[in-house]
Amino acid sequence: MNPDLNRLQPYPFQKLAALFREVAPNRDYRPISLSIGEPKHATPQFIRDALTANLDGLANYPTTAGSDALRNAIANWLAMRYGIPPPDAKTQVLPVNGSREALFAFAQTVIDHTKSDPVVVCPNPFYQIYEGAALLAGATPHFLNTLPEDNYALNFAQLPEQVWQRAQLVYVCSPGNPTGHVMPLQEWQTLFEMSDRYGFVIASDECYSEIYFGGAPSEGGAGAPRSGDVTPEMDAATAISMLLSRGRKPLGALQAAQQLGRGDYKNLVVFSSLSKRSNVPGMRSGFVAGDAAVIAKFALYRTYHGSAMNPAIQAASIAAWNDETHVAENRRLYTEKFTRVLEILKPVLPVTLPDASFYLWIRTPLADTAFAQALYRDYNVTVLPGSYLARTAQGVNPGENFVRLALVANTEETEEAVLRIAEFVGAYGNTP
Repeated sequence: MNPDLNRLQPYPFQKLAALFREVAPNRDYRPISLSIGEPKHATPQFIRDALTANLDGLANYPTTAGSDALRNAIANWLAMRYGIPPPDAKTQVLPVNGSREALFAFAQTVIDHTKSDPVVVCPNPFYQIYEGAALLAGATPHFLNTLPEDNYALNFAQLPEQVWQRAQLVYVCSPGNPTGHVMPLQEWQTLFEMSDRYGFVIASDECYSEIYFGGAPSEGGAGAPRSGDVTPEMDAATAISMLLSRGRKPLGALQAAQQLGRGDYKNLVVFSSLSKRSNVPGMRSGFVAGDAAVIAKFALYRTYHGSAMNPAIQAASIAAWNDETHVAENRRLYTEKFTRVLEILKPVLPVTLPDASFYLWIRTPLADTAFAQALYRDYNVTVLPGSYLARTAQGVNPGENFVRLALVANTEETEEAVLRIAEFVGAYGNTP
């Protein structure tokens, strides 16, 4: 067997299941899970219709490259969304079966085994697929801690020169999981300059790009409150209205590259998905876009890997990428939930609106694992300990004493869960 399989750590939800085996939940409450980032909003009917109307496509083998119509729809969406020239649909865009499998498989394409001790750099906390992809590609993962005192920015100076010299792939996630941080232009500029210096490829995970709020930066970075931003004193209706009217689309990697004069997207590949944007996680539909030379190699790998997208899924994906109305409604639902959740939790926990994504990353008044276990035991609410999403690096586990809340359930269930959390924190006599 592949010995690198033994290097894989248990997935966060396996650790969570083991933590909960030590206690029994309070059955006086119905169970509510805020632990898994699985969208629960209804799949739009027009996407369902497009899927069922194209089932005849199941009689054909799909191509790895996907249909011209799908690649064109994705290229046009990228141009519309980010205000950039449309990428070449034939050479700079490739459909994938969801961003997760593509993020994993990409490392198998990029890592050069002929070079000694290749390195993959990841943010920390992070999506565990990055680490697993590195390990199973025969590389060593190194982590950049993203910390609240640095506004969750990537501090590249954390890693020594000899590590960067061996770096072949850098994963970034913007908007970030779990922090919701959006990388500003200056951060991208530094990363691009380092890619030029050391020759590594950048894999930009942008699957949360369409869930954003009034506090998200477009070309700058998140910082001090500005005139017209939401304040704690506002009532919920006013806050929701302002967030929706002032929504700032997160800066994307291709957009940043264009603004910095890098229209060829050298060594840059973006990963995106319909799962969160369009509430279709079960469709497994996404894309990669960017450097044509890198994508050509990835397409070659995928031809052998057998990763072609189902033709009916392709048809439904075209319909989804061509419509923005359902995306705006999805954003409205999340905005409504975040506004109500912050209203409930602010008196007892140090919560702030993220730049984007559907997560709340909250510092806990006791150890994150103890917090999650006691909350489950006493109130039957499941949250994910932050330490399960991070590794100890530079002497620090940046997820310790944080929990991640995925606000994916409907508004009523989400509100009920956070009311229990507020009661739980109050019962322990802890306030910010």
